[in-house]
Amino acid sequence: MFEKLLGEHHNAFTPQSVGKPVPRVDGRAKVTGQARFTAEHRLEGLVHGVVIGSAIARGRIALVDTREAAALPGVIAVVTPATAPRLAPLPDKVQGIQYSGEGGLIEMLLPMQDDAIHYAGQAIVMVVAESLEEATYAASRVTITYDEETPRLDLDLATRRSKPDSYCGMEPLQLSTGNPAKAFDEAEVQLECQYKTPVHTHSAIETLATVAAWEKHDGRNLLTLYDTTRVIKTANTVLAHCLDMPEADIRLVVKFLGGSFGSKAWMFGNVLLVASCARMISRPLKVEWSRQQMFELNGYRPETRQTIRMGATRGGKLISLRHDAVTPTSMVSGYPEPVTGMTMMMYEVPNLAISQEIRHLDLPTPSPLRGVGVLAGGWALETAMDELAHELDLDPIELRMRNDAKKGPMSGHPFTAKHLDRCLRRGQELIGWERRRPPGEGRKGRWAPGLGVASSTLPAVLDQASAHATLFADGTVEVLSATHEIGNGAYTVFSQIAADALALPIEAVRFDLGDSAFPSSPITAGSRTTASVGAAVLDAGCKLIDALKDLARHSNDGPLFGAGTHDIVAADGRLTLLTDPGVGETYGFILRRSFKDKLEADGVFTPTSKSKFAVSALTEQYEMHSFGAVFAQIRVDLDTGVIRVPRLVGVYDVGRVINPRTTASQLRGAMIAGLGGTLTEEGFFDPNNGRAVIRNLADYHIPTCADVPEITVETLDIPDPHMGALGARGLGELGTNNVPAAIGNALFNATGKRLRSLPLTPDRVMEALR
Repeated sequence: MFEKLLGEHHNAFTPQSVGKPVPRVDGRAKVTGQARFTAEHRLEGLVHGVVIGSAIARGRIALVDTREAAALPGVIAVVTPATAPRLAPLPDKVQGIQYSGEGGLIEMLLPMQDDAIHYAGQAIVMVVAESLEEATYAASRVTITYDEETPRLDLDLATRRSKPDSYCGMEPLQLSTGNPAKAFDEAEVQLECQYKTPVHTHSAIETLATVAAWEKHDGRNLLTLYDTTRVIKTANTVLAHCLDMPEADIRLVVKFLGGSFGSKAWMFGNVLLVASCARMISRPLKVEWSRQQMFELNGYRPETRQTIRMGATRGGKLISLRHDAVTPTSMVSGYPEPVTGMTMMMYEVPNLAISQEIRHLDLPTPSPLRGVGVLAGGWALETAMDELAHELDLDPIELRMRNDAKKGPMSGHPFTAKHLDRCLRRGQELIGWERRRPPGEGRKGRWAPGLGVASSTLPAVLDQASAHATLFADGTVEVLSATHEIGNGAYTVFSQIAADALALPIEAVRFDLGDSAFPSSPITAGSRTTASVGAAVLDAGCKLIDALKDLARHSNDGPLFGAGTHDIVAADGRLTLLTDPGVGETYGFILRRSFKDKLEADGVFTPTSKSKFAVSALTEQYEMHSFGAVFAQIRVDLDTGVIRVPRLVGVYDVGRVINPRTTASQLRGAMIAGLGGTLTEEGFFDPNNGRAVIRNLADYHIPTCADVPEITVETLDIPDPHMGALGARGLGELGTNNVPAAIGNALFNATGKRLRSLPLTPDRVMEALR
């Protein structure tokens, strides 16, 4: 497969490291404390900032009394909207991406530029002091008075409403084909149900942090930033624009992120705030946001309200499907939770419609969270499929198989690859589906066992990426790309790809990332990183081999002089003749023979060009998605309503698996996140003042080790020939998606009672059982 995809670049390429469960190359650094995260950077003369958030949800700042705080020992500055550095307006687009969308600022709000309040928790004052303790205490002595207005906090009473046709290049939010209303009215079986999901909050171990330092060099003002961002290049572009300085004078560094899960996409202007204030005080400045602030300034998955209308034949064929959704966003954002995306591509249905309404409220700005769109939307769609199967007295797996789409119902395009049927059949075998009893008939004493299933999907994304590779005369290679390590195994998988491209052991490869000085790569979001950056790394490595072959062929005193390019192969750090492997020499000797100490090459992946590593206009020709089947085994305590989940099974179709170890780790972790979203996670905003009611991890319940069941993960490992040279598709979010539906469907199987609102808490279960 690799040879076929690589074509004339590297005729004898054989994967050695790719596909192997290589341990994380950055693992030792992490467990020994050598891995340095943003807040751990210590610069000479560093001072600390503490940000004060608004106590109201709507209105204006009437007065900020800073006199007591400014007079305290160690205090350097108390920055208010009246004294904050002025920033240039945000550009309309960055790297072709419209704002209020993926890859840029989620909200159109520059920090502390006026006295308007748009939501509770909004940054309105920064106190800077020599120590964090001094800054924290001084912040408590700042007095703020407001001209408060009545906030709009009720989704049902929201007056500003919008129905956009699309969102930032994502799937359309209003779309239909056929005549769903007429087909529904004529259907033999009709189903209409409402589903709800609550606020879900990012809960990464590492909170947001930024360290900014300015220095003068050759008459230039240079800015170095350490930040918890996963969109380095976009951040640099926006910083340069808003700070009115050349982009080349800004260096943004982030070598490790302590979790992200949708956040840390440079969404809220925190980097601009720290950078501009550091320039104002002429000192290196660090701001580390508190855990409490993460519930208001870090984004969240907004609540959703969804209606599914299905019409089907008695034989189990869908003839009509409509998915309507209502989601809130803030007054300074257009972000919707795109919950209808799965519905528009998952099942073969001739009459299909999706519609999403966005309502603006005086609440903090929501943002993508792991499983964006599909976790909430899949909860509705896959629960409705289970309800329809019960109505038809049909096995839920069989219903899905009968309606499995072979091409996009809306687009008419074929899938690049789709093996959902194999995922369902293998998962059925692993979970022991034959043991499944009819709903409510398996009770044993106070416990009721149940099995549930849901299909899972995730859009597959390819994005432009680049890498730079340097081969040294000692036989080692360094590869650089401005991508991100968020726990996804980037250091490891790109080292594997580079090692195979250069026919070197992985120990000879050093891959580095997280620096805006490196070649540009896309945001690490939407599960696009491995396929996109990996193709650029592969391109760079293969170009190095091509250049090395050229040196060897033209060295008239070397053993490969005059050989044809296709007659030379690379293996174990040597170039040899294909017909006589004993004839050849090491990379280092070839370089030294040619009076060189290194060779360099740039790798580029452009998915919309007709290159050797891409398919032209992919999204105009194919539906691009990963797929999976999730199975849940549960038991319900009928006396208390507690749901126990002893086992989860996930079987996934993700294209080529680069590293089975990191793949399984990502999928298991994602399934655990889905477990939390099913059983325990639920955020609230105070209906009177818009403040986050839950503001710590003691009250916002995420799964602990004791909550995690036995998790079985399998991948089909079938390369996708249309997904670049690697044939790999995204998987980071796939495991999260539709765990809630699988567990909810298992609950119905156990009890015969259906819950349509998350989370599935004991009180809700008991209410349903009454």
